[in-house]
Amino acid sequence: MFDTFFGLPLHPLVVHATEVVVPLAAILVILTAAWPRFRRWSGYLTLTVTLVALALVPITTQSGEKLESRVGENDLIETHSELADGLLPWVAGLVIVAAALLWWNIRERRTARASTAESDRAPGTEPAKKKLRWVPVSLLVLALLVSTGTTVQAVLVGHSGATAVWTEDMGTSTPSGDSE
Repeated sequence: MFDTFFGLPLHPLVVHATEVVVPLAAILVILTAAWPRFRRWSGYLTLTVTLVALALVPITTQSGEKLESRVGENDLIETHSELADGLLPWVAGLVIVAAALLWWNIRERRTARASTAESDRAPGTEPAKKKLRWVPVSLLVLALLVSTGTTVQAVLVGHSGATAVWTEDMGTSTPSGDSE
């Protein structure tokens, strides 16, 4: 299924989308965790982008396996394949943190509305809920950890894939482009 697209191998096409969307998702998770104004503005954007990244990773992996069966195995492709298998858990972690950040954003909005409504109430009614200051700090730490791990893994996968593709093609040329 994930073999070719209009006669071209699907993997080189979809891998570029993955290598853009995954780091973008990591950046959005950090921004959402670190910057309350961005969190309020972005709404469902961060979770949506992380879900797109989560969908792209298995598609990229499957298309890579199909391409590997066409071109054959070597040590560089095997290394690339092993590194690629480690990306999905990191991206799943991004989705979990993005969902927690969305939950926190919704909770902040409801609390703000409730405190506005409470200020309109007569004195002596029930007090506002306590602020949970540890939650945004915990979410920021988790966002930094998962985003860093995801980005490092994506860079390692991308670099190993580029090395697998270009080492054989580029290894026999001199810097001027003439063959030795």
